[in-house]
Amino acid sequence: MLRITDILDKIQSYLSAEELGMIEKAYIFSATVHQGQVRLSGEPYLTHPMEVAGILSELKMDAATIISGLLHDTVEDTLTTTEQLEKEFGKDVAFLVGGLTKLSRISFGSQEERQAENFRKMILAMSADIRILVVRLADRIHNMRTLQYQAPDRKIYIARETMDIYAPLANRLGINWMKMELEDLSFQYISPEAYTELSMRVHKTDESRNRYTEEVKNIIVSELEKVSIKGEVEGRAKHLYGIYKKMHEQRIDFDEVYDLIAFRVILDSEKEKTCYEVLSIVHALWKPVPGRFKDYIAMPKANNYQSLHTAVIGPYGERVEVQIRTKIMHEWAEKGIAAHWRYKEGRAYKNNEENQIKKLREVLEIQQEIKNPKEFMSNLKLALFPEEVYVFTPNGDVKAFSKGATPIDFAYSIHTDVGNQCIGAKVNRNIVPLKYELHNGDRVEIITKAGHHPSKDWLKYVVTTRAISKIRNWINLEEKKSSLFLGRDLLEKEFKRHNLKLGNYVKSDEIKKVFTEHSVTSLDDLISLVGYGQISPRQVVNHFLSEEPPKAEEAITEKVKKKDGVAPSLGISLTGIDDVMVKFARCCNPIPGDEISGYISRGRGMMVHTQKCPYIKRMDTERIVEVNWNVQKKHAYPVNIRVVCNDRKGVLTEVSSIISSFDINISYAQVATTDMIATCNFIIDVNDLIQLNKIFSAIRQLKAVKSVERMRKT
Repeated sequence: MLRITDILDKIQSYLSAEELGMIEKAYIFSATVHQGQVRLSGEPYLTHPMEVAGILSELKMDAATIISGLLHDTVEDTLTTTEQLEKEFGKDVAFLVGGLTKLSRISFGSQEERQAENFRKMILAMSADIRILVVRLADRIHNMRTLQYQAPDRKIYIARETMDIYAPLANRLGINWMKMELEDLSFQYISPEAYTELSMRVHKTDESRNRYTEEVKNIIVSELEKVSIKGEVEGRAKHLYGIYKKMHEQRIDFDEVYDLIAFRVILDSEKEKTCYEVLSIVHALWKPVPGRFKDYIAMPKANNYQSLHTAVIGPYGERVEVQIRTKIMHEWAEKGIAAHWRYKEGRAYKNNEENQIKKLREVLEIQQEIKNPKEFMSNLKLALFPEEVYVFTPNGDVKAFSKGATPIDFAYSIHTDVGNQCIGAKVNRNIVPLKYELHNGDRVEIITKAGHHPSKDWLKYVVTTRAISKIRNWINLEEKKSSLFLGRDLLEKEFKRHNLKLGNYVKSDEIKKVFTEHSVTSLDDLISLVGYGQISPRQVVNHFLSEEPPKAEEAITEKVKKKDGVAPSLGISLTGIDDVMVKFARCCNPIPGDEISGYISRGRGMMVHTQKCPYIKRMDTERIVEVNWNVQKKHAYPVNIRVVCNDRKGVLTEVSSIISSFDINISYAQVATTDMIATCNFIIDVNDLIQLNKIFSAIRQLKAVKSVERMRKT
């Protein structure tokens, strides 16, 4: 177990004695409040906050961040309050721990909604203080290192969440070692077989690879010494997930991955031009691979990463990757924002640090406009996986976009109004369609027109989260306006049809019950649901009717009182039930002669089904009651029938004539033909099962008829 002295030894070189004292105090506090708690591994719970603080100390974070690492679970898992933390350790620590507190005490409708809200809260807090994310990443690193103690389904869920969100967040902060470790740890649980096989194959080549690495390193060092350039050369195998990803994307086998080894030249000089000098030396030694040179010094990545990348054909024809950077660039590449943290009074951010924080906040803050959990998570993932394309504004400024970006993305990056009013674009002085994909070095100019609006089709052509969010916001606003207009019209007509007036009920207690039932908070929201077609106007009006009349399309549905067990108007007898609404189920359309059962709904209405109906077999048996036919008066009952016959002229007329000869009404008829076979579907009104069987017998006499059957929903 990591000891507090180990942490203090790491940080004493850059923190004051007073700050070291506060960290030791936080350790004692954490040990006290977590006493008796254990992790799934069986270890004392204190091991977790200690490991988190240890990771933060390796990143050389400030005192408040390390203290927050020690205390990050105290509010959630103990009786500690944020007020208590503020009193003991100050506002800064209380704010950071508050931002880190999870949402386990809040109930959400779904796991997806819970995950989205968890990230939404984290992002909202990070907008004010990026240190919250650094602690969260350290927390996730240690949890992933001990993931083997979780249940199997939890392992997969946590690993996938880590791969989708946390590893990209580490990348956006520029903390490269965190990104790689999180990816490899996630890969181990998401694809265990592929992970095991790949790790074995990489391990088998360790000995020969190490020999080759030393040989190449010595060659580069020797060449640098000749021109008096001081620096360090590192050689390492690429991380497992990086190799797997390359194999998967390029559809190649392990043996076809030629650049397994990456070399890194880290120069003592702070001058960027020295990097280019070393590049020329490497290219003089070995032939460069065409198209593999990338200059991230002239055009840094979105996370402010700077380096020169090249691939060359090294000794023995092996392809190797070489990265060239200064020590300052290397520190940023490995530790990102954490490498240059400045929170002490009087010490400002450097320009590159300020720009990096600004970029990340822009990415994260735009997510706050999205309310739908699925849309939120989708957009967040998209925002965290950028492959940059660099283009120029008409003034010569450089803008970075995700790969696949179009002029619409460019327009929204300037201003929302420019995006909304965009009607065209010029790229390199030539007019291009709005779906044109931007390329490195393009010079882009947007053409706008006042009063123009976004199109729904634009969502097919944009890739940046800002553009997607702004277009969806505009569309949602317009759709809500349309739904309000339509919904109000539909509701007012439905109220009027029942001699009621909507305006008389808008402030009533009953309307509040309707709001609660449909999970809305205002009349406009309710009207929008009607306009969108998510609820019917009748559903709303029913709340204001003293007694619901029977629907026209359900003319055989009546509210009847039992009289000596008989309901003569419907032709059935009810066993032990008084004052009940009776309705015949449309799934099976029972008719006299069928064996039937009744199902009592919560509203005390009864639905009559045939006993063979598959739906009633799935229903609560305690609410199924005995009913019997007791026909005293003829009724017409709808029945669906299907007649399959040879496709020949006049066959529909022949079948229809037989049905009509029984003085039977045909309310629906449809014919479909395939491969000289005609399938005729009818809805006919019969008196009972005996009459239906007579009709079937007569239809079967036709030579063209192959089969006739009664249809039921399944």
